[in-house]
Amino acid sequence: MPIAEPSVYAALRQVHDPELGINIVDLGLIYEVTVTESEGKSDIYVKMTMTSPACPAGPELVRDAKDVLQSLGEEVGKVTVEVVLSPPWSPDLMTDEARDELEFY
Repeated sequence: MPIAEPSVYAALRQVHDPELGINIVDLGLIYEVTVTESEGKSDIYVKMTMTSPACPAGPELVRDAKDVLQSLGEEVGKVTVEVVLSPPWSPDLMTDEARDELEFY
């Protein structure tokens, strides 16, 4: 059974920014998710950004995102996480829940 896009987002919500304690989806770091079928597996492509170009947690967040997506099951094929810096991240990309948690109004 193919992996559904909502399952990918749910998995990515398990990855938290170590400095802010908010998951990367609610922080607005995930720009795009694409799931394609290839050889009976679901290949997952994620385009994400960081809160700043020099984010010290960047490598950890990418690794954790890949790990959590691979853990979705045997039907997962290739997992690609591309980090982009354009458009740049801004607090406007956060969900209301993330803003409330950070007391950012």
